[in-house]
Amino acid sequence: MKFYCEITSFGEESLLFLDDPNANFIILFNNNAPAELADFSVLHTPANYNEDPAVGDTLIIGDKAFTITAIGDEALHTLRELGHCTFSFKGGETPERPGCIMLKGDAPLVKEDIKMGATIEIH
Repeated sequence: MKFYCEITSFGEESLLFLDDPNANFIILFNNNAPAELADFSVLHTPANYNEDPAVGDTLIIGDKAFTITAIGDEALHTLRELGHCTFSFKGGETPERPGCIMLKGDAPLVKEDIKMGATIEIH
């Protein structure tokens, strides 16, 4: 396992981006994120970060699996240092932003999948 953490909470506005097909992302942060960022973020325990994720790896949130299709230039650094990145569920071989990890799966991530205690893993 390259990465493992558990969701501890999520801000009031953090799941709105999943409803918008043009956005379709979540923002991840360690649970010590500044308050102004926490409202828009899915917060998690400090991660067990064993190895950098790579294109082709599998990311699992709860019981849904996604393939990593692209990784932005800043995403691995901020994920390792701050537990922060954007998970975009639109797939594609080009990251939307430098801090973005692009993902593709068979079933969409929906609000109900984000729960306190749910795990996020990368293999």
